Amino acid sequence: MQNQSLISLAPVAASDAKILILGSMPGEKSLVQQQYYAHPRNAFWKIIATLFDFNPNLGYANKLLALEQNRLALWDVIESCERKGSLDSQINNASIISNNFAYFFSQHPQIKHIFCNGRCAYQEYQKRVIPHLVKSLQSLPCTRLPSTSPAMASLSFEQKLLAWTAIKDALKD
Repeated sequence: MQNQSLISLAPVAASDAKILILGSMPGEKSLVQQQYYAHPRNAFWKIIATLFDFNPNLGYANKLLALEQNRLALWDVIESCERKGSLDSQINNASIISNNFAYFFSQHPQIKHIFCNGRCAYQEYQKRVIPHLVKSLQSLPCTRLPSTSPAMASLSFEQKLLAWTAIKDALKD
């Protein structure tokens, strides 16, 4: 399998979003379907639906609406890269171009906490994005959550869900 040049999805965010959830780069299935977390074994939608009390089997447009109604934004750290397959470990680091976070934050000034879906998203945000932000944005809280990917099999759904409740707690602040 050869490296493929990949382009991420557009952000999902209402203007009043308070929480930004970041992935690294969508997997193959998500890119083909042009839908975040399209792989049926990825726990993202089941976790978010459990936390915010909606049906995880809703159509994609309604899932996005549920995110926006709960003031959650969804995006990826990486705008484009080369990768074989879907695993973050297969991303060619030299090919990574980050999304334009300065512009995103200017359009979503109420973001008060960032949550990263897994290690890669967290590391890439810390390394490639934070140093290029204005000081006030560099200090936004950024929390690494366990990946919802089926490749992260060392934690059960219940363990992942427990960790992801931090998002709901952050909305209370």
